[in-house]
Amino acid sequence: MILTEETHDLNGKNIVLRSARPEDAEQLITYLKTVTGETEFLECEPDEITLTKESETEFINDHTGADGKLIMLAFVDGEHAGNCSFHEIGRSRRYKHRVSLGIALYEKFTGMGLGKLMLGRMLEIVKEKGYEQAELTVTEGNEKAYHLYQSFGFTEVGRIPKANRYDNGTYAGHIYMVKYL
Repeated sequence: MILTEETHDLNGKNIVLRSARPEDAEQLITYLKTVTGETEFLECEPDEITLTKESETEFINDHTGADGKLIMLAFVDGEHAGNCSFHEIGRSRRYKHRVSLGIALYEKFTGMGLGKLMLGRMLEIVKEKGYEQAELTVTEGNEKAYHLYQSFGFTEVGRIPKANRYDNGTYAGHIYMVKYL
């Protein structure tokens, strides 16, 4: 799916939301390596990001060429600030009403309301597309994200203890949350 470029004002900052493009591939690889190093709440470590420009371009093309997927990039005053994405849970009729959401921002762009803007826009899009249920996972301890999701009406539906094992031997669980659209 393609999101045509949109401009928003957020506390005097110029925000641009748009679909990822093939020419964004290298920038997105750098982004992934950076944000995974800035927080323990994402699914891997920076050294585990082994994407190539070609594989990331293929991933972007897959998401822009399919109606049930979207990678939304956010730019603050022209600088890439983060991503929000969705994909269908499954293609069968039994699952087609459900989507999985994900969002991550560079640390320096957190706390300014950008995540709220992006998540709100993404929920509008999936609802307009006819989906009935949005799902996501948040890592235990990520209180800012947990409260953001709650503010949009997501409710906790389950937990998996010790879902993440960190290099230092500690663990964190996953919290599954759902919003009915």
